[in-house]
Amino acid sequence: MPIIVQKFGGTSVGSVTKIKNVARRVMEEVERGNDVVVVVSAMGKTTDELVTMAKEITDNPSKREMDMLLSTGEQVTISLLTMALLEQGQQTISFTGWQAGIQTEAVHSNARILQIDTKRMEAELQAGKVVVVAGFQGVDEEGNITTLGRGGSDTTAVALAAALKAQRCDIYTDVTGVFTTDPRYIKDARKLLSVSYDEMLELANLGAGVLHPRAVEFAKNYHIPLEVRSSMEKESGTIIEEEATMEENLIVRGIAFEDKITRVTVFGLPRTLSTLSTIFTTLAKHHINVDIIIQTMTSEETTNLSFSIKSEALQEALQVLESNKPNLEFERIETEDGLAKVSIVGSGMVSNPGVAAEMFEVMANTGIQVKMVSTSEIKVSTVINEKEMVKAVEALHVAFNLGAHSKTLA
Repeated sequence: MPIIVQKFGGTSVGSVTKIKNVARRVMEEVERGNDVVVVVSAMGKTTDELVTMAKEITDNPSKREMDMLLSTGEQVTISLLTMALLEQGQQTISFTGWQAGIQTEAVHSNARILQIDTKRMEAELQAGKVVVVAGFQGVDEEGNITTLGRGGSDTTAVALAAALKAQRCDIYTDVTGVFTTDPRYIKDARKLLSVSYDEMLELANLGAGVLHPRAVEFAKNYHIPLEVRSSMEKESGTIIEEEATMEENLIVRGIAFEDKITRVTVFGLPRTLSTLSTIFTTLAKHHINVDIIIQTMTSEETTNLSFSIKSEALQEALQVLESNKPNLEFERIETEDGLAKVSIVGSGMVSNPGVAAEMFEVMANTGIQVKMVSTSEIKVSTVINEKEMVKAVEALHVAFNLGAHSKTLA
């Protein structure tokens, strides 16, 4: 029988009542004659509550022990959902990440999946059982529990769909699909019928929280059809596929934004061919991701380097840079916090020059200063003051005719 992977996020399993609703959604898929694997997140704000408890004990908790702690959240959900399915007469078994055969690299708090041994899951599916798997977690080769980072349950679901050669993967969430921007902030945001893998990957990387970037990477690499849909409303969602339909010929398909961004400027670096590779290799070895990069030549001997980073990673980044100062040979570091990143995304931008210019014109007319810029074939990202983030998104949403009531829409 075809295998369907379903993933339910924290808001979808936030209470016993909601877990019973998830069980009904699972049973609907079983009744269609499919084998079903269900991946679930921790209930509601459980992960945040666990993090808060840890920080009441220490300001610098061990990453290994944080993985041990946070992985318990999903274990609660898989047990309760399995009980709910058993209560409906459906044979079901729950697995933690390691029981499901998910092996990861030995990196705590942000591990990548290396391989999945599906033998045990396949045996249970053949026995007629629904398999419920804890998302967000795995095990390294030493037997240590690891976690995949925020949003990692999406990655678990798509990776399982690839490993099991599933027919599709359904991502159930608290929204009805992928919108032109976050409808919690922009009331006129509109649900898209489809989005390409590349567009969704950019949106996810740039702050759209509806899907985890690595989940989209898996889906693209293994050609897994994804549908983002509501766990409560019985309506079609947004299809993530290789080539999205040319919906209303939109050049810009979506606007992503992210707050809590900090700009780091490293002054007085030696002006050599290896400067960039040395500094970013040093940060990468500590799994610190940087984003928009600007280099400024100050003299024949020195150069300054600015890059944006998530504020939560700032202290670790500064520690790494300072501890490697003799090797990097910089003079000093300055930081600017209170920033946000606002980005426009659309595959139509490739064949339509002038989109970036229009974005900058909108920003200027709205009185918003652009501090950093990054572009690719299908996106333009800007770093601005955090206080002006929503104002920028509102203005761009109108300018590019993305609203539900836009005159350009059918």
